[in-house]
Amino acid sequence: MKPLLGTFYLLGMLVPGWLGYDRSLTQQRQEVVDKVVSPWRILETYSYNRYHPMGEIYQWMSEIREKYTEVVTQHFLGMTYESRPMYYLKISQPSSNPKKIIWMDCGIHAREWIAPAFCQWFVKEILQNYEDNSRIRRLLKNLDFYVLPVFNIDGYIYTWTTDRLWRKSRSSHNNGTCFGTDLNRNFDASWCSIGASHNCESLTFCGTGPMSEPETKAVSSFIESKKENIACFLTMHSYGQLILVPYGYTKNKSNNHEELIQVGQKAANALKAKHGTNYRVGSSADILYATSGSSRDWARDIGIRFSYTFELRDNGTYGFVLPETQIQATCEETMEAVLSVLDDVYEKYWYTNSARKAKSTALVLSLLMSFMSLL
Repeated sequence: MKPLLGTFYLLGMLVPGWLGYDRSLTQQRQEVVDKVVSPWRILETYSYNRYHPMGEIYQWMSEIREKYTEVVTQHFLGMTYESRPMYYLKISQPSSNPKKIIWMDCGIHAREWIAPAFCQWFVKEILQNYEDNSRIRRLLKNLDFYVLPVFNIDGYIYTWTTDRLWRKSRSSHNNGTCFGTDLNRNFDASWCSIGASHNCESLTFCGTGPMSEPETKAVSSFIESKKENIACFLTMHSYGQLILVPYGYTKNKSNNHEELIQVGQKAANALKAKHGTNYRVGSSADILYATSGSSRDWARDIGIRFSYTFELRDNGTYGFVLPETQIQATCEETMEAVLSVLDDVYEKYWYTNSARKAKSTALVLSLLMSFMSLL
């Protein structure tokens, strides 16, 4: 999976100076960029069966926003360590009713390319089908989707240009002798207590403190500000074919552990029904390994009721270098699992509340009728 030559030029243009800006090469570079980018200027020709460099993902976000102005807005979240903008897409139908939020982020680990591919697939499926698909239309009526396609932008770019298997961010430590923090060990959830390292050369380096990285600070600040309305927190990773619930830093269970397992198992069943792929469901501490500082555990700790990590295909045959030929099937089955989770979240927050309101209204009417009969 070698990046196209034009990708380097495109990234250089996004961040002038990144590759050494030379005015004399401007026209030549633009010609190469045009050749690479022009097929994606028309959203209808954007391929969801390919991995895309960050420049194309930025452009895709803009085109999605422009095409679906009635339901999509693009929002600035913060800047990365290397001063690149982080944007999320908000998919929302205007409504006078109170709505809950579904958060989804992809690509917190740079080398897990299938995750950003799924975030784009998810957005595409929602937008192409919400008008005609009753299931999606019902969800969108009462839920807003907030999607961060690439969490670790600096690291993701680095996997395209320098090291395909790079995992961490690109922050500098120890006077520039080592680079990168594992952003999924940097959250304030029993930070750096287990399954993480204080050594900046380690793949699981937890950073210099909880939320020390600009990327985690941007996401956590935003989630904190919306936490009362966030019904579900989904973070997409690879690989391992797992649906993980809190916790990773302790064997203790969350107060709704059984509910999380039940919803997760139903999602795994829906996923398997699509292409026969088997996923396991459980806490990271139970079925994977101990971890501290994960976004999933942090989200549950601050009160978000449904919090899941998806570890997408495969089980190690290709690992982080999942071939493009598997993107579609992976995304199709994962979409079924995510929709299953969202159906359950919808039922918990809306159907149950509606039933309570109906019951309460019926009780009030009954009491009123009884009172009227005494007059």
